Amino acid sequence: MIILNNEPMSKHTSFRTGGNADTFIKVESAEDIINIIKEYDNPIFIGNGSNLLVSDDGIRGTVVQIYDEFNQISLKEENVIHADAGALLSKIAAFARDNSLTGFEFASGIPGTAGGAVFMNAGAYGGEMKDVVVNVYAIENGKEVVYNCEEMQFDYRSSIAMKKNLIISGVDYKLTKGNKDKINEIMIDLNSRRREKQPLEYPSAGSTFKRPEGYFAGKLIMDSGLSGYTVGGAMVSTKHCGFVINTGKATSTDIYNLIKDVQRIVLDKMGVKLETEVRLIGEF
Repeated sequence: MIILNNEPMSKHTSFRTGGNADTFIKVESAEDIINIIKEYDNPIFIGNGSNLLVSDDGIRGTVVQIYDEFNQISLKEENVIHADAGALLSKIAAFARDNSLTGFEFASGIPGTAGGAVFMNAGAYGGEMKDVVVNVYAIENGKEVVYNCEEMQFDYRSSIAMKKNLIISGVDYKLTKGNKDKINEIMIDLNSRRREKQPLEYPSAGSTFKRPEGYFAGKLIMDSGLSGYTVGGAMVSTKHCGFVINTGKATSTDIYNLIKDVQRIVLDKMGVKLETEVRLIGEF
């Protein structure tokens, strides 16, 4: 394990904001995770920080990162891929393509890890983790257990892992044989559409808000007149109103206050309550 003290969380979140963590640990295995749970009080587990907003005051305690030290991908069976929890979805998608396996293209541009994605049932372009997952390996009560897809109780941006606060250690995906060139074409097209429609040039946490039933969060925000709305260095993207971006000098407090403003104004003008996809860590 790699253990760092007084580590800036701005280095480990896609918003590029947040204060320091007292202790920051990078793990290499499920065994490391189990040992940390035994040795440290209430550690906070994160992936690559693509869906986090960490307080400017930082974190008094231990943060455990399941990411680049725990990210192996392998072919378990002819059409089953196993990925450690820290593996990036983009890397898994590329691995699937290189093995002529189709079904994971939708995830190729999602900036998260295998663990984080199944935790919240991440999805894009009509696909979700529940469509491809067969087994999820998780740490529960101090040991590694296995949940199948049905047992994961996947729902929109939700799973049993979120409800029980499980720590994901690995995932098995079942895909189907396909044509490598066609798979690559789909990935190129989806990533091109993503670059065209999303403000990828700015730090953000992706889609800030969940999709309300019967609505699109971005359209509600735009129709509320909030395109380009700013608080300090945080802004509602003019390219896609579902994104809150860091224009360069935002603090986590700026981003948090902007999110609260958007929720209040959309509720007042449109009568719809927006819930965040972003996970808040620390005191706000």
